[in-house]
Amino acid sequence: MPEMIGPYVQSMTQNEVTLCWSTMIGTTQIRVGDSIIHKVNQYSNHKSVITRLKPNTTYSYDVLNDGTDWGKGTFTTFPDSIQAFHFAVLGDTRTRHSVHQTIVNRIIEENPLFVINTGDLVSQGNNMNDWEHFFRINDSLIRHVPYYTVLGNHEQDSENYYDFFSLPGNESYYFFSVGDALFIILDMEGPDYETPEYLQGESRNAFWTDISKKYFEEEKEWLENILNLNNDAGYIFVFFHPTYYSIKKSRVADAELRREFWGDVFERHDVTAVLNGHDHYYHHAENRGTHYIVTGGGGAPLYATDSIQAETVAYKKIEHYVRVNVGIDNTSLEAIDINGDLIEEIIVERRK
Repeated sequence: MPEMIGPYVQSMTQNEVTLCWSTMIGTTQIRVGDSIIHKVNQYSNHKSVITRLKPNTTYSYDVLNDGTDWGKGTFTTFPDSIQAFHFAVLGDTRTRHSVHQTIVNRIIEENPLFVINTGDLVSQGNNMNDWEHFFRINDSLIRHVPYYTVLGNHEQDSENYYDFFSLPGNESYYFFSVGDALFIILDMEGPDYETPEYLQGESRNAFWTDISKKYFEEEKEWLENILNLNNDAGYIFVFFHPTYYSIKKSRVADAELRREFWGDVFERHDVTAVLNGHDHYYHHAENRGTHYIVTGGGGAPLYATDSIQAETVAYKKIEHYVRVNVGIDNTSLEAIDINGDLIEEIIVERRK
């Protein structure tokens, strides 16, 4: 077996795709006394942008062309018309690798058009060993299915994240479309990855007013512009890592500060659903027709659900993922637990 990560599928459109893979070029060894206490593999990252593809078409590829299967995979381009499709969402896959693997295996069985991870892919973004675990678990999925990511606090805004992934826009926040469904990925970690939960007392307010104010204000202006330009979208889905409505007591205040800064932007633009991670449970809240889903059950240790909110519709402390079935007239969001059982189904109508 060649010493490599991937290949894997990134940044799909109707007629273009990016293929990524990494080849190991060496190993750094840390020695203390007579013992090697740590080994870190070093990789050279590669990407190839394939253009002039046909919409809604399945292609096979081979990035190595060495007569083996190690560089092979397939992908299906996005459709160029409005039609039904489904995708999967999971989050907080950073630890408990057996749980992560079980959920990935269930997603593979469903053959989604693409997958979105709501952040905290790994435990430490600066730790190469964590990334090797992540790609090993996901290999059979991401060789064939585009994998979109959200920056979480555990990614630590690391160079590894940007080296491994090839995402649209500035890669921290971006958007893409399938048919007339719009997908917006936001960065709520900011240029300093330490989120409000790491700040104490009154300094929490400073996160939004001083530390990252300019960054978030620019992102908010960008979001308003994207939503205005795509006002005719049939469905709008927004993704970011920290929760908008938390039912973990120690994080309720942080969520309130987040809502105070972003205001009613999601409800005002009739966003279909907002999906987060960060809190390790399933939670569904609703406000003025917009659904807020916390899907942080991808592997990290589960959290207590000890502060139910007025907007709460449903919740469950269990490992899970969300399957979203985008239809012509309506869309269903199905929260599915690690055993394959349905936690909740949400039906939403096409935007007017």
